[in-house]
Amino acid sequence: MAENTTKALRNCVMYSVFVRNYSEAGTFQALERDLHRIKDLGVDIIWLMPIHPCGVKNRKGNLGSSYAIRDYRAVNPEFGTLEDFKSLVSAIHKLGMKCIIDVVYNHTSPDSVLAHKHPEWFYHKADGSFGNRIGDWWDVIDLDYSNRDLWEYQIDTLKMWVGEYQVDGFRCDVAPIVPVAFWKAAREAVEEVHHGCIWLAESGELPFITYTRGHGIPCASDSELYQAFDICYDYDMYHRYIGYLSGKNTLTDYANALNLQEYIYPDNYDKLRFLENHDKLRGAFLIRDERARRNWTALSYFLKGTTLIYNGQERSADHVPSLFDKDNVSWDGTDLTMLMRKLYSVCKELPVDCTEKMYAASHDIMVGIRTVNASAATGKPGSRTAGVFCLGEAGGLISVNEYDIPDGIYTDLIHERQVEVSMGHLSADGEPLVFSLDH
Repeated sequence: MAENTTKALRNCVMYSVFVRNYSEAGTFQALERDLHRIKDLGVDIIWLMPIHPCGVKNRKGNLGSSYAIRDYRAVNPEFGTLEDFKSLVSAIHKLGMKCIIDVVYNHTSPDSVLAHKHPEWFYHKADGSFGNRIGDWWDVIDLDYSNRDLWEYQIDTLKMWVGEYQVDGFRCDVAPIVPVAFWKAAREAVEEVHHGCIWLAESGELPFITYTRGHGIPCASDSELYQAFDICYDYDMYHRYIGYLSGKNTLTDYANALNLQEYIYPDNYDKLRFLENHDKLRGAFLIRDERARRNWTALSYFLKGTTLIYNGQERSADHVPSLFDKDNVSWDGTDLTMLMRKLYSVCKELPVDCTEKMYAASHDIMVGIRTVNASAATGKPGSRTAGVFCLGEAGGLISVNEYDIPDGIYTDLIHERQVEVSMGHLSADGEPLVFSLDH
């Protein structure tokens, strides 16, 4: 893993913004005017989806994908000017948050600056024409990282954004199919300009990894990506999350997938915990029951990792905005702001230097235990925190003996109410619970 990754990222909250569809205006200035509201949710890091100009050639939709970039060193004029962007980053910093931007380094638009100036830096098909290695991405052409001049250009670009424009890190698109050696070199070079930048990898889902490798395309696993990145996507267990919601697997299968992360990754691994993102169905679409959705939201804050909120999630938006057209986020759904504020404060109190074990206490109730790692001085594990999450449509009676939760009266940190464990049982009323096991 990146040796200087801090475990403190595990109790941070990240907010993802698609500038085009965030507001009616779709500009940096409109987003800047709303920063106080975002901060008030409980947010540490704002991730801006690609801010660069979109390509025109082979464009998808009317406006084109923000992931088909024409110029890495400019901003989309639809969003504003570079000065507008500077102002936005400055305002984010003044509110005590950090700003990371999307880095789309596997490919560019076919009419990009680099395709025009440096065609030799690209992958070429057998007939010598530009192309891409992933079938349906016909609006982009792939870069070829066997050319070290490309490395220098891309790293200099990153240094420009952290130096001149003061961004605090990068979310790296399809990071597994860009060489890990490049990412390591980039991180080292950027660190000299901006100490402590945050590196988030869009790591691959299992089918993506096997598909690309099967088609002769090198693709790094999460374990490999952790050499360069602080945070990887939670895609290694996403299929179990969807499988549980669709009835294809059990809650035990989902819990086991989460627990697997505890021993296949390094001690300071960090995962991006999300119910939704711009590439996936909305949480409010997947989880229609409002009480169940509150529990899933609480679980995403409780799990060891950086919590992601995708713009509109706080208002239970259930439509995934198009990446290719003007398709504004809907802000008319159930408001989760108060819950997220409270979960943020609870999250900040959770231990980060800890082990975590998740259990399926019933068909629909998940129990989690965070245990502070033993100190070198005592050799004994430290304090423990429990979470109970009713992920179906109701609560129920659960036995907690096997989780070593003693009988007693505890204080739920989310709702500030008492929770009783009696004769080895807890009666869950359907609302999420987080409580310290230290009396």
